[in-house]
Amino acid sequence: MSFSDEAVPAEEVAPAPEAELVDENYDDGVADSEIELEAESDPMGLLKRERDEYLLALQRTQADFENYRKRIQRMQEEQSARAASALVTKVLPVLDTLDLAQAHQTPASAGSEDAKALTAARSMLLDVLSKEGLERVDDPGVPFDPAVHDAVARTDGEGGEVVIDQVLRSGYRWRGQVLRPAMVSVKG
Repeated sequence: MSFSDEAVPAEEVAPAPEAELVDENYDDGVADSEIELEAESDPMGLLKRERDEYLLALQRTQADFENYRKRIQRMQEEQSARAASALVTKVLPVLDTLDLAQAHQTPASAGSEDAKALTAARSMLLDVLSKEGLERVDDPGVPFDPAVHDAVARTDGEGGEVVIDQVLRSGYRWRGQVLRPAMVSVKG
């Protein structure tokens, strides 16, 4: 005997339990009566729909986590690049000093042990930094580029193009980004 076949007297029906708190503004697009009808008529369909909803929620969560992981990794790489750039910027005065010391060597002093050690140290430091991404900007005769060069003097020259006449202080790029523009004299 099933419950649907038998009528139950009103006095035997137990009072309804306290209703759960439900957000009245929430609308999942399906009326409760429709869900109950679907559950009665096709319980597997209801379970499949719930399964699909859970799968979709899981996929969204996984995508959100993957985006979060990529964003954190990108932020760490940017922070590392900024730190390396700051360190190289602090080393530039050392390179300038080594350049000046080498420029002031006389032919007689260039053969001394101290001069050789100074030249070797400068060369080693430049090699290490260039392998990591440091580029030196100090070529005379190239066209003037205000993003890379800082013109402090100008002389008249032939032709309409402004070119670098003399490099007064080398400029540097770190991984394609200008750390310090080259101080130059231009002609043209």
